[in-house]
Amino acid sequence: MKKLLLVLLVLPVLANSQKLIGGSNILKWNVGSMAFRNYHFTYERNLYKNVSLSISYRNMPKGDVPFESQLKNAINSTDINFDRFQMGNSAITPELRIYLSARKMRGFYFAPYARFANFDVTAPVKYTSTTVIGTVTKEADFSGKITSTSGGLMIGYQFQLLKKLVLDFQIIGGHYGNSKGDLNFAAPLNAQEQQSLRDNLAKVQADPFKFTYTVNSNGAIINTDGPWAGIRGLNLGIGLRF
Repeated sequence: MKKLLLVLLVLPVLANSQKLIGGSNILKWNVGSMAFRNYHFTYERNLYKNVSLSISYRNMPKGDVPFESQLKNAINSTDINFDRFQMGNSAITPELRIYLSARKMRGFYFAPYARFANFDVTAPVKYTSTTVIGTVTKEADFSGKITSTSGGLMIGYQFQLLKKLVLDFQIIGGHYGNSKGDLNFAAPLNAQEQQSLRDNLAKVQADPFKFTYTVNSNGAIINTDGPWAGIRGLNLGIGLRF
């Protein structure tokens, strides 16, 4: 009698778990990224048993830098006006997810991924100009793009809350790759202004990035080249399964 009662109690749970399997597609909104002005959406498609493929798109409109103190530490210069520093970015991230359970797109997973990112940057650099009223400080607004390509690994857990509702908890991940950038400033510069801007650019320390520049009477160009690293994680995505 007790065994029969146990079977009667377990059967509805098993039946319900089968119903919760849902479809092979999930469309997710990563709500955790909103705290950093990021609009982040992901599409995931089951390929085979516990393996799926996802692709995400992230966009942050251009504005103030979220982690200004970290940027100041990375770029050691008193000649850059970080209060006016502007940055926006977008990224596409294809990801192969391998779930540790036999359940389709549910449970713990690890995910090797690639990230292709594009950063829209405006960096104001100070320089001096001698006028009839004396020496004044001006700012050269260098604007342009920095692109990066990197690869990494993410660890997370995906919950099946309801038949069509999932919660994706991205626990921790990191990526590493390379980047290139070109920033331009266009304005007429006299010889004294050129030298002042050249001297201030020479003092910028942005290790481990390779930082080169050219200054002439029509303005200046900054070129950057170097490694790129990033961390992902502690992010929640709410998804619709279909």
